[in-house]
Amino acid sequence: MKSCWYRLRNCRRRGNGSSISADSPNPRTVYKPGGGVIRAKIAGTGSYIPEKVATNFDLEKFLDTSDEWIVSRTGIRERHIAAECQNASDLATEAARKALEMAGVAAEEIDLIIVGTITGEFTFPSAACMVQKNLGARRAVAFDVSAACSGFIFALANAVNYHRIGTVKRSLVIGSEIMTRTVNWKDRNTCVLFGDGAGAVVLSSEEGEGGILSTHLHTDGNYWELLYQLSGSASPSFLPEVEDQGRRFVKMQGNEVFKVAVKALSDVALEALAANGLTKDDLKLIFPHQANKRILDAIGKRLDLPSDKIFVNVDRVANTSSASIPIALDEANRRGLLAPQDLILLNAFGGGFTWGAALIRW
Repeated sequence: MKSCWYRLRNCRRRGNGSSISADSPNPRTVYKPGGGVIRAKIAGTGSYIPEKVATNFDLEKFLDTSDEWIVSRTGIRERHIAAECQNASDLATEAARKALEMAGVAAEEIDLIIVGTITGEFTFPSAACMVQKNLGARRAVAFDVSAACSGFIFALANAVNYHRIGTVKRSLVIGSEIMTRTVNWKDRNTCVLFGDGAGAVVLSSEEGEGGILSTHLHTDGNYWELLYQLSGSASPSFLPEVEDQGRRFVKMQGNEVFKVAVKALSDVALEALAANGLTKDDLKLIFPHQANKRILDAIGKRLDLPSDKIFVNVDRVANTSSASIPIALDEANRRGLLAPQDLILLNAFGGGFTWGAALIRW
């Protein structure tokens, strides 16, 4: 009798997938008596990157690879690795604290916490529950979103809708991952790609024309076999149970993922712009998921964007999955690269397949 796993592998069908777009204004958007639109705006950003660094030269010591080989194929030069005592919720907590500090908001004022992660320390409770506890955000409802590298965008879209219907006034949206515990360190095709880290934003409901203009989400589960992880937790105490079977390792067909990702990331960017009557020429910066430099370059070419409009830090932090966009956004914000009224676009692609975008007037 063939296993359920065999049946899953041999029953894949490719289709058109599904999508959700939340354009502003919409029937659920909250309006003040004076006619102003209430939108979710980013009030603060924060990020946390572990201290330990593994350079490509470090990987040369135990892998059949080289700095030149890795850089030429991925653009990555180094990645950060969480301490053994750290979990995804710990990284998320540190990023959240920095975002709260920038926003001038106390943890007790937060109504909602959503964490995008696929590397939480437990099956349950969620990483968001642990963040709520760590911060002392007693009022906040907290839950996780699992959308792989698209996790932050999916979490952001969820939070924005709570703001639009007036359920919350302040929220924390976080992407946090310990991806280095999900890779086979003997496989140079995957282990060189990933790093650990967390990024966060504080959203505040405010009146005006700026803020998050729209979010756009897509899913096509027919491609699941091209990028997946069978089982396991990112908590060190859980890893030996599945180590022998290799079930905790990320499996990826890189070339096939590349083809779909570039098209999806480009298309969803154009979708977001068109929904708001804007064009790529209106953009100050785009923040794509930092998968690897080849994908970022291909997106720029497909969208005909100059390189200085595409934010890149994958060379220094590697692919941190759902954390990559908020880490990049926080870096740009703290470097003074974003000014009021700048138009920016966030777009991500991940296992599932999942992909999405958010268009923001800073």
